[in-house]
Amino acid sequence: MSERVRVEKKDGIADVRMVRVDKMNAVDMDMFVALVETGAELARDRSLRAVVLSGEGRAFCSGLDIPGLMANTGKREGPNMMERNDESPANYAQRSAWVWQEVPVPVIAAVHGVAYGAGIQIALGADIRFVAPDARLSIRESHWGLIPDVAGTQSLRHLVGLDHAKELTFTARVVSGTEAKEIGLATHLSDDPHADAMALAGEIAQRSPDAIRAAKRLWNNAVVGSHAEGLALEESLQRSIMGKPNQLEAVKANMEKRPPNFTDPE
Repeated sequence: MSERVRVEKKDGIADVRMVRVDKMNAVDMDMFVALVETGAELARDRSLRAVVLSGEGRAFCSGLDIPGLMANTGKREGPNMMERNDESPANYAQRSAWVWQEVPVPVIAAVHGVAYGAGIQIALGADIRFVAPDARLSIRESHWGLIPDVAGTQSLRHLVGLDHAKELTFTARVVSGTEAKEIGLATHLSDDPHADAMALAGEIAQRSPDAIRAAKRLWNNAVVGSHAEGLALEESLQRSIMGKPNQLEAVKANMEKRPPNFTDPE
């Protein structure tokens, strides 16, 4: 398989880049596989503290490589894009975006250039998005007579109003990074999204990994569970980390005004 995703790890941070520069990181079968396998591997890494997800070259991701996918229909061995298994609620294609929610640490997308179709849905799979003001984003599927099918609906519904979600889907119109921030697609505007994403990842990496992993799980549940389920999970997770070595180290480091020395979660 051609290299489609490159990962560099340092100080608990995984710098993940889509690498298909000649096609503006368009998603072909190899990219689907690389994203899913990379996310699944990172999910098992207990030393991981944060992930930054970006695209190499001129763009984050220009969306599906439709001609390439159609040309390879029936000619390539590998996973069925609609296949599901017990590991995830998402099918294989959806998991290229949804896997970033399954990674237990914060995932920060750095978006520049274009993020169209599958590209914006992959970015929406991250927990936080830094977007360049002149970036161009589009829920592009209706342009091709399709609907969003890379898990974007399950992320988008918690980020923007339903009216915005419908309009963007119905029209396939392109929005700037500036407008994306105004309506909730972007968390931050940045002239250098990757640098700012890495800086935030470094800040998160200084916190207790037990607390950060529990916090991501707690907030992910909060947007889909009942009040009772959320309150019970909040209590359960707090009990699981309170008084444990990393929580006590956070207190000691703050009291002693020194950097903390955390251990990897069990």
